[in-house]
Parts: sequence; structure tokens; C-alpha cells
Amino acid sequence: MFYKIDFLYLSIEIIEYKQSYMTLQQMEYIAAVDKYRHFAKAAESCGVSQSTLSSLVQKLETELDVTIFDRNSHPVKPTAVGEEIISRVKRVLFNAAQVKELVATRKGESVGNISFGIISTVAPYLLPKMFKYLSVNHPDIHLHVEEARVSTLGSKLERGEIDIALMATPVNNSELLEIPIFQERLMAYVSPESSIHNDTVLQADLLPIDSVWVLREGYCPNRGVFPFCNNITGRHAIYEAGNVETLIKIVDENGGYAIIPELHVPLLRKCQQANVRIFANPEPSREIAFVVHRNFVRERLLNILADAIKAIIPATMLYQRIKKFPITM
Repeated sequence: MFYKIDFLYLSIEIIEYKQSYMTLQQMEYIAAVDKYRHFAKAAESCGVSQSTLSSLVQKLETELDVTIFDRNSHPVKPTAVGEEIISRVKRVLFNAAQVKELVATRKGESVGNISFGIISTVAPYLLPKMFKYLSVNHPDIHLHVEEARVSTLGSKLERGEIDIALMATPVNNSELLEIPIFQERLMAYVSPESSIHNDTVLQADLLPIDSVWVLREGYCPNRGVFPFCNNITGRHAIYEAGNVETLIKIVDENGGYAIIPELHVPLLRKCQQANVRIFANPEPSREIAFVVHRNFVRERLLNILADAIKAIIPATMLYQRIKKFPITM
């Protein structure tokens, strides 16, 4: 008996599963859009066209089947799930940058360009010597310096327009990290015509309010140290520009007194140094720190600048941790 066997040929459709991989480039684009809240500005910061950046971000959204950015909002803002994605993306970018920095350090590669911000009340003493130190010890470093107020430097750090700033703290910004470097005493520069000129040691809380010339930004973050921080009355003005030398000239010409930083005293003429008065304990002071964005990873760069400052600032002013240990992020 013969049996006829019909073979059933099954056509099997093989469905190719394509897994979506998020590239570092796409992560950088997402982080840039989150930072600038504007696709065109984000593209400019990344060095690509807006269409390129937009298409790659949109492609990722399609592959993940989520909407990362609400494009109907002005400025553009992340969605709820977008916020979570961006938070994790920033962590990945931070770790990737650390790997690159580690490799560059091991290879001894050049640090390259540094965009450095500094407050005006520190710059006159520090910058001339810092330029010299870097030219001798790190001639491959190209330092671009911007002298500005604390508020301006903070905004520029947030936007990524400068790498590092050296300024008085606290800055009270959760996006920025503070790395204390040194503590600087505050002193009084007193006109010979002032009623307090004959006092060799002054009491901070007993200073006269009606004869002070104030550099508010530099000395009033510590509320309560000086009486004029909370109550400025009388005939004298608040000098906002931030130049200590001009402040001293104002006192010389108009009388009264002003608060100046300790590092500025050696820059005075001998006749002017005779007008400097110290304060009784507890001495008022201010903290000077490196301030960087929370995502900053150029650890080697921070330590080069820290070494420069340690070579310039008196050791008694430096924080013990900076004296003994390198900065680690």
C-alpha cells in the first residue's frame, strides 16, 4: 500500500528585532536641549545644525516610544518622563567624561584651554602671579580670564560659558559645587579724619553706620557680621562696581571707612597701610572657593589651578584639606 504524504511547507516569517541603543551623541544633544531649553541654541553649543540635532532627538523619542521634550512649551521643557531620562543621561555623560579625563591624565595630555572667572576683589592680588606660575609650570595651558561679580559668574557657570570660577561663597545654587580653597580676613581701611582712626583694634558690631563706604557683594553674605549689611542709612553710598582700589580712593577723598580684603593690604602704599585696622576676635572673614557646575569633571585642571593658588596664597590662609590632599570630584 502506498501512502501519499503531503508535505506542508510552512512559510516562517522571521521578524527582526532591532534593539534601540542610545548613543553618547544623542545623550549630549538631550542634555544640551535641557540646558538651553531651545533647540537652536543647543545645536549651536554642540556644533551641529538644528535639523541634525532635532532629528536625532526625535529619532530617539520614536525608538523609545516616549516624548522627552514638550515642543509646544516656550521655552522648550522636558516632560515628566523626560526629566527622569535626562537625570540618568547626565549621570552617564558625567561618568563618560571622567573616563576621558582619566585617560588624558594617564597619557599626560595637555589640559588645553581654560575659561576662568574670578571676582574683582581677589583678581588684583592673584591673577598677575597666577599667569606667571602657569607660564613657567604649564606653558601648554591657555587661560582665558573673565573678571566679574559673583552673580554674573554664577550665571555663566550654569550656562557653561566658563569652566571654573574663584569667588566668595556661599553661592546658594544647587547646580553649582563649591570647593573651599582659603579663608580671608576682612579689615577696615579708615580715613585719618574718622572717629575710629585712633582705635588700633575695631569691634565689627560697633562700627558706625553713617560713615561707611560699602562693597556690598564682597562682605555682606554673612548677615549680622557688620551692622551696615542690614541697615544702610546716612549720607554714604554703596559702591557696586567691585573695585577695592577705587573704594580706597573714595575713603581718602571723602573720609569715613571701608571694609577691604586681607590680600589687598600688601598692594597699598605704606602711607595707606597705616590706615588699615584689624578686628577683634572673632575676626570677620570670607571663604574663597572654586565654584564649578555639578557636572564638571576636569579634576586635573582644578588641581593645577589649586597648585597655582597654593604657590601664591600664604599657607596660613589655606584650608588644611587643600594643603594635604588633591581635589577629587
